[in-house]
Amino acid sequence: MKHTLSVLVEDEAGVLSRIAGLFARRGFNIESLAVGAAEQGGVSRITMVVPGDEQIIEQLTKQLYKLVNVLKVQDITEIPCVERELMLLKVNASSANRSEIIGLAQIFRARVVDVAEDSLTLEVVGDPGKMVAIVQVLEKFGLKEIARTGKIALTRESGVNTELLKSLQARV
Repeated sequence: MKHTLSVLVEDEAGVLSRIAGLFARRGFNIESLAVGAAEQGGVSRITMVVPGDEQIIEQLTKQLYKLVNVLKVQDITEIPCVERELMLLKVNASSANRSEIIGLAQIFRARVVDVAEDSLTLEVVGDPGKMVAIVQVLEKFGLKEIARTGKIALTRESGVNTELLKSLQARV
């Protein structure tokens, strides 16, 4: 199972390197990684997606807390969250299929951010499932390049689990 960890760290040189080293020494892979300033000055939030069972994640959490600059570690996998990723996607686009690609992009609320004679570059923001879906839809045109950020996430203060709501709507 994939787990999403939210880690608050002191914003100092080498913190990310020490965290990555901890994972590497133990043979754990980080599938997604995003780092940025947090709400508090001098603190950064690291959001990472890590494969493993509950026992492995518990062990990693304990190891992370042993690092000097780690302030808080939270496994937010089962907590209602707002999750987003950003992807830039360069698609082959001739004059014959350009309008079809733009129409598909609009369905996914993607924005065209660059137009060239033989390609379009799209900006897509959304949950990880949306990223997979738009790639599948646009593959038939030929994908030239993809750049994708790691997942970022914040827990929902409302406590509303939108994944649960989506599954309930699907049944109706």
